[in-house]
Amino acid sequence: MTSPYLPFFIQAVLAGGIAAAIIIATHLFGQRAAKNKIKDSAYECGVPAEGIVHSRFSVKFYVTVMLFILFDIEVVFLIPLCFVYRDFLAHNIAIFWPVMFFIGVLVLGLFYEIKKGALEWEK
Repeated sequence: MTSPYLPFFIQAVLAGGIAAAIIIATHLFGQRAAKNKIKDSAYECGVPAEGIVHSRFSVKFYVTVMLFILFDIEVVFLIPLCFVYRDFLAHNIAIFWPVMFFIGVLVLGLFYEIKKGALEWEK
């Protein structure tokens, strides 16, 4: 008889094996593997790069990305609640006010971001 956890272990071994294969492949074939300077430089249509190869991004870009990730994770928490709302009602579990509290905290956070100017790109 097989264990009910066998599919989980197979998936975990496959995930670990793929991750290890990717890391090994990047070390074997990546930029650090080549000893010549051409492979270490950026490719610009066959013309050698002049000046700073890697441009710097503004801190505003990173703040915007972090805010996007924050509100994206909010949706990840809200979607399952939408699917199980009827099940909670069927078992007489009050879920409406906790969900409203969660959304209220997120709305307060959004207003705080607007007040601080985190969403204004031109600053």
